[in-house]
Amino acid sequence: MALKGFKVLEFVGLAPGPFCGMILADFGAHVTRIDKTPLNTFDVLKTGKRTLALDLKKPKAVEIARALCRTSDVLIEPFRPGVMEKLGLGPMDVMMENPGLVYARLTGFGQNGPHASLAGHDINYVALSGILSLFGRKDERPTAPINFAADFAGGGLLCAFGILAALLERHASGKGQIVDHAMVEGTAYVGSWLIRSQALSIWGKPRGENALDTGAHYYDTFKTKDGKYMSVGALEPQFYKELLEGLDLQNHLSQNSDDEKARQLLEAVFQTKTRAEWTEIFSTRNACVFPVLELSEVDQYPHNQERNVFLDRNMTKQKQLVPTPAPKLSRTPAASVALIDEKDELQMVEEICEEINLGKEEIKKLYREKVILIT
Repeated sequence: MALKGFKVLEFVGLAPGPFCGMILADFGAHVTRIDKTPLNTFDVLKTGKRTLALDLKKPKAVEIARALCRTSDVLIEPFRPGVMEKLGLGPMDVMMENPGLVYARLTGFGQNGPHASLAGHDINYVALSGILSLFGRKDERPTAPINFAADFAGGGLLCAFGILAALLERHASGKGQIVDHAMVEGTAYVGSWLIRSQALSIWGKPRGENALDTGAHYYDTFKTKDGKYMSVGALEPQFYKELLEGLDLQNHLSQNSDDEKARQLLEAVFQTKTRAEWTEIFSTRNACVFPVLELSEVDQYPHNQERNVFLDRNMTKQKQLVPTPAPKLSRTPAASVALIDEKDELQMVEEICEEINLGKEEIKKLYREKVILIT
């Protein structure tokens, strides 16, 4: 796999950091998590990674963490500025001992600036990027896209890209560097086209009245007879023509029709058939019309099955879908680490500790002193 041989040390925080670590692990990196609790059920992205729970308030725990830093290629930390420095694990501390380390700092606001020390969540970062102002229907307040845009697209994913860029540069210089990644900036960067295209004719109206924000009747979702939905994205004339023919409305509408009246007509027509019926009708038409799938059924959709977009992690237990890694590489493809059986907790701890030359008796002592935390 593409990142085979790279060692990553992930200090566990909320979703963006674990997602960043998951991407690196899926593409072959060996990821070790430093957690503050041995049983972190909230982190659903921890599978396929090794875990060592440490009480970093104790000097011996910090010593263990520093030893792991010395043998790692990448460190990911999600804390507010100054936290790692107070622990003696800041970049100036550990990069002196390991000059090739890529030290990734994944935060909401970055390492400096008026908000650097403040708490925030996805909705706040998307708000400050300007992107949140674009999401929502006409005459309604801005609607956050769950915690997708900042935490994952602008956060974990772009941080992983920064790490890879730093690792690539290290081949030439032999030196690591600090990756200061703020989710506000990441969200704005992911939104580059949206921000830089505002002078185009598709924009210029209030939120919810433009072609791509549900203002146009040919770019929206429509309820079907069985209470499900179809997505319509017939922006170009050739696709719009196919849309009207599929709906048998070619003599009733044009792309320049009044959007509200056209929308009402489309809503009425879509409710005459089930989602399955509309899916069949548009399956042979190039109209940019597809079903809105629910998570419980995405792995059964024929195209997703053909491309192996989703896998079931628990084949014999309760169904748990896992998206497969993307993009697909032809020669060194990734494989989701979520499908790897988790190791026994004590086995993992001993394996990690042995790599930094801690013997079995010393490990037992660290258990007793609650430097290493186990269930």
